[in-house]
Amino acid sequence: MDDRPGAPPRSGWARMVPEILVEDIQASLSFWRDLLGFEIAYHRPEEKFAYLERPDDAQIMLCQRSGVWETGALERPFGRGVMFQVYVDDVDRLHASVSSKGWPIHAKLREVWRRYGDREGGQREFFVLDPDGYLIMLAQNIGERPLP
Repeated sequence: MDDRPGAPPRSGWARMVPEILVEDIQASLSFWRDLLGFEIAYHRPEEKFAYLERPDDAQIMLCQRSGVWETGALERPFGRGVMFQVYVDDVDRLHASVSSKGWPIHAKLREVWRRYGDREGGQREFFVLDPDGYLIMLAQNIGERPLP
C-alpha cells in the first residue's frame, strides 16, 4: 500500500459491502488487486485495512485479523459457508490473466443458464479461492432467454 489515504469509491458507496478478515493484508492485496483487478479506493495502513473497488463497480473491504471483530474461532479456510460473486465486464480476459499468472482455478470457466421467474439468465463464470480460502465466483452476464 502507498502512504496516500485515498478517497471514497469512484462509483459511490455500494449499499452492501463485505468486509473480510484476512491473515496477511499484503498477500490479500496482491490477490485482489494484482490478480483480480481491484484498486485501492482508500486505506488505513495503521489498521491494516483497505477498501477496494473494481472499475466495473464491485467493492470489498479487507482487514487483517486483530481479534477485535472476530465473533468466534476463526480457522482456515476462513471462507467456509460463503461465496462472493463478482460480476465483471470481460470474464474471458480475467480468466486468461488469472490462468497466465499461475493462480489455481477452483472451477473452470463455463457457461451456465439458471431459471428465475419465467426466464433464464445466462452467464460465463469461473471460481478461485483467495489466500485465506474465500470462494470467489467471477462472472459475466450473457443475457436472458425464455424458458425452454
